[in-house]
Amino acid sequence: MSEQPASAPASFLAPVTLAGRHVILEPLSTGHIPGLVEAVHDGELWNTWYTRIPTPSGMAAEVEARLARHTAGTMVPFALRRTDTGAVCGMTTYMNIRTEHRRLEIGSTWLAASAQRTMINTEAKLLLLTRAFEDLDCIAVEFRTHWHNHPSRAAIARLGAKQDGVLRNQDLWTDGTLRDVVVFSIIESEWPTVRLALSSKLAGKLRRS
Repeated sequence: MSEQPASAPASFLAPVTLAGRHVILEPLSTGHIPGLVEAVHDGELWNTWYTRIPTPSGMAAEVEARLARHTAGTMVPFALRRTDTGAVCGMTTYMNIRTEHRRLEIGSTWLAASAQRTMINTEAKLLLLTRAFEDLDCIAVEFRTHWHNHPSRAAIARLGAKQDGVLRNQDLWTDGTLRDVVVFSIIESEWPTVRLALSSKLAGKLRRS
């Protein structure tokens, strides 16, 4: 975690590296593309109908799009790297950044099948939330997912986020279907309890997410 003066929140758009015992979140770059192509093959994730995970052939375009959103000031993209093997295992972002309201969303996340249901996701979320609340001084962090993405909904709830509601017909999907979006959030006053719960999971005191 980068050190910042106590009196001033860090820049929301700063490309920082967040390192833990199980995973390192690196600022996304085009150099990550080969590793991401290999990671997305692990489970053939692009075939999951209720998610928007890039195909191997579309990975370069997806990385470029995320980098363009960073330049535009709306996203901070990361590549996730396992510490045990050194392999790139997915992507995540800060997105829908609203600096003036001290809010952002953690989303556009995917993990290789072999990295799912491990400490990697728990630690990545802890690193992202710690920066959001303690470095960026956020008052709320959102999570959004497809109504039919029940594994994602359950994983978000296990983080300690609370469901705010459902946005009906929020997105038009690539196959022409309409997506209902489930919105969760963690607010500033809840962060100490959420941090304790996630830290306990990483210490092996609770079941993994």
